[in-house]
Amino acid sequence: MKSMKRTDVTVHGFRSTFRDWCAEQTAFPREIAEAALAHLLTNKAEAAYQRGDLLERRRTLMDQWARFATSPPRAKQASNVTPVSRARGRGRK
Repeated sequence: MKSMKRTDVTVHGFRSTFRDWCAEQTAFPREIAEAALAHLLTNKAEAAYQRGDLLERRRTLMDQWARFATSPPRAKQASNVTPVSRARGRGRK
């Protein structure tokens, strides 16, 4: 992030965004997303049987993430979303 001169984002936030995107926008299994983040299996029995690195599946996931992360933001906003700035002052009565 420093070499990109990006002070408006953090590594943790970027990783969190990736994880949310995986869960909400893709059909990749949780295990692939966790492996892409280099998270270790805490269940020792599961870890003993998971010996592969899932490299090709992670590569496909990361290719999709790269396309998503480098594409311009969507210009059109969903019709059922109210920007926070307009929603202020509309509390319950």
